[in-house]
Amino acid sequence: RAPRGPRLPAASPSSITAAPPAGGRCASPARLTVVDLVASPSTASLRGDAHPAIDVWSYGGGVPGPTIRAVQGSRLRVNFRNRLPTETTVHWHGLRLPNAMDGVPHLTQPPVPPGGGFTYEFDLPDAGTYWYHSHLRSSEQVERGLYGALVVEERRPPVVDRELTWVLDDWRLTREGRLAEGFAAPHDVAHAGRIGNLVTVNGRAPQDVRVRRGERIRLRLVNAANARIFGLQFDGHQPQVIAIDGQPVAPHAPERGTVVLAPGMRTDLLIDAAGRPGDSHAVGDVFYPRAAYDLLRLVYEEAVLREPTSSAPRTLAANPVPEPDLASSQSHELRFEGGMHGGLHRARLDGRTVEFMSLVRAGKAWAVNGVVADSHVHEPVLTFERGQSYRLVFVNDTRWHHPMHLHGHAFRVLSRNGRPTRHREWQDTVLMAPDERVEVAFVADNPGDWMLHCHILEHQDGGMMAVVRVT
Repeated sequence: RAPRGPRLPAASPSSITAAPPAGGRCASPARLTVVDLVASPSTASLRGDAHPAIDVWSYGGGVPGPTIRAVQGSRLRVNFRNRLPTETTVHWHGLRLPNAMDGVPHLTQPPVPPGGGFTYEFDLPDAGTYWYHSHLRSSEQVERGLYGALVVEERRPPVVDRELTWVLDDWRLTREGRLAEGFAAPHDVAHAGRIGNLVTVNGRAPQDVRVRRGERIRLRLVNAANARIFGLQFDGHQPQVIAIDGQPVAPHAPERGTVVLAPGMRTDLLIDAAGRPGDSHAVGDVFYPRAAYDLLRLVYEEAVLREPTSSAPRTLAANPVPEPDLASSQSHELRFEGGMHGGLHRARLDGRTVEFMSLVRAGKAWAVNGVVADSHVHEPVLTFERGQSYRLVFVNDTRWHHPMHLHGHAFRVLSRNGRPTRHREWQDTVLMAPDERVEVAFVADNPGDWMLHCHILEHQDGGMMAVVRVT
């Protein structure tokens, strides 16, 4: 690996957990969690206290915004206020919620103007690790800091000694230490997206994390970056994946020992601290082999909690996601094309056939089934009958990675390039490698018009998004 990189604070982001108000409207038999959330300009010490603070936009005055915590089966009400100089919305990424609460501008709600507000309220049927972020001009507003974690606690959580949340991000800073402008620049749109030059965990340059021998730690990972894909390796440890995108999975070691986390994705790990007092173990980011570095170190304190456990973690209780009936399912193919070095020569934009280089000059570079999206509102690429099972074959006909995110639903990942997946994991954001075919299945049980888009935000802005309709 390259010289050791930035380090992480041991503390997780601040959280908000509200007690249920008397007489509040609740999902039976649950309670109501009420949160006030304000978006506003602020500053953040992204590089540490020894450096000047950087101008950002934030929820609740911090980056990331406050971690919202509630219990599975409860109801969440978020009283949102916009104190930014521009309009915005809040999207609740990964949650199966009513369409009107999904936070997509013009498609599910009007944008919230400066000085305005909006109340988001919905039930929380699924436990897991989720997050929230702006969905208006996302490549700018998320990059400026508008995101935070949302944790829905299980009714019977696994027994651990400590829980940590790491919200991973990167930032593109100028030589003067300011956030670089040029959001959704044509080069970023047509290539890998906006990759930053400063990596942060929980809004800070990473620092060592102190652990004790014998600890069992639950680590919730959230990738809030615009485009960077993380591939984390925990030297000297054998983490067990227990949930992906909030959905439980049979505990297993990550493939090739690497936890791959694309933008929008989340992974829950159980880590048994089996090192010796005084040991120091790197957590490396190796996704881009020529730019591998150590994100941070796990440093063992002299005090020992206990001798490490040999007990295997139990599988978390499944969320009530409906199982697709593959025998009766209908199948559709969605082909993703475009980007530099690809085979897209022309595509349809605003009803016209446009040559590829003309698309690039217009800030576009990507198409779904030959159509380039210019806004969140357009004709559905597919219409689904409510309650019917569907298979979608995602075809990545490009030279670039794409994490494809479906709003309002979770889907089973059935196969990659025709080979069945080992864990048939539920996800809402699935990473496709160049030239890869990924087959997923789900029940279209949530009515409304829903976004399906690449979560590399420059690719989304560059046209790789579509609407699917559930009637």
